[in-house]
Amino acid sequence: MRLFEGTEFDRPPRCEQCDELESECQCPEPEFEYTPPAKQIARIGVEKRKRGKSVTVIRDLIDEADHLPNLLTKLKDAIGVGGTVKDGTIELQGSHIDRIKKELQSIGYRTKG
Repeated sequence: MRLFEGTEFDRPPRCEQCDELESECQCPEPEFEYTPPAKQIARIGVEKRKRGKSVTVIRDLIDEADHLPNLLTKLKDAIGVGGTVKDGTIELQGSHIDRIKKELQSIGYRTKG
């Protein structure tokens, strides 16, 4: 007798739509719907870090399919600063609220901050 014999873990995975084996399933892949920038609100703020450094932080954006790293690249190129994505927020070096707000609005985001 096997350890998981007769349990759901013993059976091969099946498709949720047609109940065929996943290897034999002919169902189309579900289409991924992106949240457009016009339906998102970017909250922009400046935080002070160690040794008096300031960092501009962009919060509350939805990270879908590696969207934030691409947006970070656009912002870094437009403003000419370094930055990173941490825990769903974009951090850019320095205090650039006005420039970031203008750039995000040109892409189509609504902004606060």
